[in-house]
Amino acid sequence: MTRVWLITGASRGLGRAFTEAALQAGDRVIGAARNVEPLADLVQQYPDDLVRIPLDVTDRAAVFAAAEQAVAAFGRLDIVVNNAGAMLLGMVEEASEEQIRAHFDVNLFGAVWVTQAVLPYLRAQGGGRILQVTTMGTGGGFPMVGMYAAGKSALDSVSEAVAMEAEQFGVKLTIVQMGGYDTGLFTKGTTMTTPDPHYQELRDKLIEMWGEDAGPAPETAAPAIMELVGLADPPRRLIVGSESFDVVQQDLQDRMAQYRAWEHLSRTVSG
Repeated sequence: MTRVWLITGASRGLGRAFTEAALQAGDRVIGAARNVEPLADLVQQYPDDLVRIPLDVTDRAAVFAAAEQAVAAFGRLDIVVNNAGAMLLGMVEEASEEQIRAHFDVNLFGAVWVTQAVLPYLRAQGGGRILQVTTMGTGGGFPMVGMYAAGKSALDSVSEAVAMEAEQFGVKLTIVQMGGYDTGLFTKGTTMTTPDPHYQELRDKLIEMWGEDAGPAPETAAPAIMELVGLADPPRRLIVGSESFDVVQQDLQDRMAQYRAWEHLSRTVSG
């Protein structure tokens, strides 16, 4: 059966990779992005299967209008991929109020607006899939990417609630915790804070640690997503990336060890 996808942030990076994979599988796609011109070549290749919708996910009214337009395009929605995102790179103290609010508008509220907009349609048709693209780093903060992790962590929590609320309607939600891929997030999708010299030593260490490797190409993640959407009983959470899985596993073990080390203090009170 031909499936209908709605993918936000479809013009580049992971969104573009997922769009291509879905079209190659014979599915239809509504690709939404602030700038949909980069999808022109795919429209020429798949003129009957790809519809582009210019969309700023921070505009709630525009999101709801886009959801209506998406359903009208092919008559239904089967898979919704909340992929649109941005990066705020810098120390927490350096970030301005405007930068932080703008960042959460995209990474958290934008995804919430899309989720709210599509749920009535998925509920009415008796089911569907929602993939919330977050990050393997939502287990805790890290220097210079603290605000990014915070927004994605909040989306993780909201998505857990949505999954439990919507499963009664046949809607299945998976939190897709992506590893590091060469998506352009650290270039085109990045807002930089104004560096505070007090943090320069730490900043230098982080830049040296990260190196120049941008990670694997985004299309290498697509096979896992295509297999995921084909599962009758998909997981609530999925880490995408072998090295990322190892990092998260180690982080969870370290975190549990810290809890155990202070278990005696935790148990000094009831509750």
